[in-house]
Amino acid sequence: MTAVTVLAYGAGNVASVQFALERLGATVRLTADPVEVAEAERLILPGVGAAGYAMRRLDDLGLSGPIRAFPRPLLGVCLGQQLLFETSEEGQDGHVDLLGFIPGAVRPFDLRASLPVPHMGWSRLNDLADDPLLEGVELGAYAYFVHGFVCPDGPATLARANYGGPVPAVVRRDNRWGCQFHPERSAAAGARILKNFLEVAA
Repeated sequence: MTAVTVLAYGAGNVASVQFALERLGATVRLTADPVEVAEAERLILPGVGAAGYAMRRLDDLGLSGPIRAFPRPLLGVCLGQQLLFETSEEGQDGHVDLLGFIPGAVRPFDLRASLPVPHMGWSRLNDLADDPLLEGVELGAYAYFVHGFVCPDGPATLARANYGGPVPAVVRRDNRWGCQFHPERSAAAGARILKNFLEVAA
């Protein structure tokens, strides 16, 4: 049975992620212990809310270092995907340093008035790359999004949604993946992505 560690650092709803993984047969550990994080077989970084608060929590708990050094499969979910990038324009001064795995700045949506922010609800996944995380996910499958900031679109993008323009929905650099949407709330496509993450070689 696959073991997966979910970071419970006070900036994400870990219960729904835990239940989704357990439905797939995984053994789930919830932790904010840096030693347990460093020793994990695979790691999920969830997140909701503000990037600045999330990074302060990771720093205060001594987790930023073990996450940056983590050599095995890592998946960032929602805000967790955004934290994989270099910087965010959130915050009073418009700048937050993130984990720095993927180049670029996370920015607020710049949308026409007809599209509300945050982007909340179901959107289709398109432009799917050939990657183990997306194996078996159908072109045009729906995923559930809740976010007001968007990651830069670039070489790390594995799949896109559209919300007034391209939205990097899945990203990857080396052993680190991100899903801007909530796979634990994204029905069959989300369950397949989580299953693929559990099966990707550690």
